[in-house]
Amino acid sequence: MFLEQFPAKERQNGWIEVICGSMFSGKTEELIRRLRRAEFANQEICLFKPEIDVRFSKDKVVSHQGNSLEARIINNSREITALWNKEKIVAIDEAQFFDAELPKVCNELANKGVRVIIAGLDMDYQGIPFGPMPHLLSVAEYVTKVHAICVSCGNLAQFSQRTANEEGQVLVGALEKYRPLCRSCYFKG
Repeated sequence: MFLEQFPAKERQNGWIEVICGSMFSGKTEELIRRLRRAEFANQEICLFKPEIDVRFSKDKVVSHQGNSLEARIINNSREITALWNKEKIVAIDEAQFFDAELPKVCNELANKGVRVIIAGLDMDYQGIPFGPMPHLLSVAEYVTKVHAICVSCGNLAQFSQRTANEEGQVLVGALEKYRPLCRSCYFKG
């Protein structure tokens, strides 16, 4: 179980937290929960999302449950450091869509005393580690893997099966294009 930690004001403790899992597992919901707690404690936050993610909102991070927070829209990970204004918490949603520089940017921020919270898919629809997520999982101090419920059998689901007949690794969508499955049901299909 993940225990949130809060460094003393005079210390420069930074770290990286990764929230990962399949589609519909609650990654964004957990990210928003952590950020709302930080806001309640009067901690300054900066939330980023990739420009490609316009499913629910262009300028907000929105969970499947409808909870949302304002976000800064960026095209690449280097924009994070350019837009960072010394906030103690930097959060990134849909991290799998970013470039290979994201782990370096996150490490730089953590080394400056920033709490970096990242949410993203750990695997694509083919069950292959997705984008910069494997590297981020390796360098993170804290990893939380969340699971959806398999829509076929009701077990815990860790795979995102694409139901849309479209090619390419990146296909932004929700229930109209994906469904969560457990290992057994995923490999049966």
